[in-house]
Amino acid sequence: MNFISKIKKHPFYAILGAIFLICFLIFCYTHPLNIQNQKTVRVSLPKVNAPSGTFTLLTEPDQGVAPILKMIQNSKSSIDLVMYEFTDKNIADALIAAEKRGISVRVLLNGGYEGKIEKINEPANAYLQNGGVPTRFTPAYFALTHQKTLVVDKNQALIMTFNFVPKYYATARDFGVLDKNPNDVRSIENSFAADWNSQKTITDNADDLVWSPGSDTDMLLAIESAKKELDIYNEEMADQRIIGALLSAVRHGVAVKIIMTYQTAWKPAFQELKNAGAELHLFHGEKGLYIHAKMILADQTNAFLGSENFSYGSLDQNRELGIFLSDPTILNSLFQTFSKDWQNAKEF
Repeated sequence: MNFISKIKKHPFYAILGAIFLICFLIFCYTHPLNIQNQKTVRVSLPKVNAPSGTFTLLTEPDQGVAPILKMIQNSKSSIDLVMYEFTDKNIADALIAAEKRGISVRVLLNGGYEGKIEKINEPANAYLQNGGVPTRFTPAYFALTHQKTLVVDKNQALIMTFNFVPKYYATARDFGVLDKNPNDVRSIENSFAADWNSQKTITDNADDLVWSPGSDTDMLLAIESAKKELDIYNEEMADQRIIGALLSAVRHGVAVKIIMTYQTAWKPAFQELKNAGAELHLFHGEKGLYIHAKMILADQTNAFLGSENFSYGSLDQNRELGIFLSDPTILNSLFQTFSKDWQNAKEF
């Protein structure tokens, strides 16, 4: 008796098959394909021979949000924004004004952990929609969407380490990179379109982008590239792969300097790194500067900037975006800022 005949004769098999199919579909929905394994894995750091002006650095809190408002106000055709946390009314008003003058504006707001609604973004979502701006919450196939990007006219993309939350503007060390590289912008736009439509996609590294999930290999590559010195900003120090790579760098004679804001949770890692010979200078709440930036500066010849924290969730589960840089002017500016903060922070 074949399987079809069994189903006809015994409805139990049909019910059992239906239950199996439903369970299989639920599993596929809640356990999406491992996107990071589909990415191209770099074996060396990229060197982009781009025309002057392709990349521009924003340093916060020094420059504030005036450059962001200017980008929005000067837009000619389209604006696509991805933001983890958004409470800035001035930026919201600028987006609404752009939509009203005929600009195609779309805003993707972090939808919260594995699809749960992020309450901090609910007022902005309602305000923007009431102003006529199309918005969506990000898909649940990432743990979080921690990416922060602003693409204007499909020809320039601002890749940020900061959120649009005014209460942090004056006290947070952060960076942004205005990227006019066509390959990079195209990749960011393709990713935006996929997430806007809740369609899983294979992210494209383009010339120098660093996407999560799956950015751990790029982070390790950046750290392991250093021969003499590593200058590090990060908000978290929780990933054992990163800590191990930093310890290995110290053992190989690399001068490792780390600036962070002190948190008790990171103290064991701080102590381990210090015991190995890394130098750590930390800010504390009373100092008025919070290290939110995520930077790896290797030998003052290559740098990573982006939204990725040194944690498993950030590197392997979230939607994140960063960029590798080798522009000498930008690298020098990063080093000067780091040196200033190093002097102002307290030795651990």
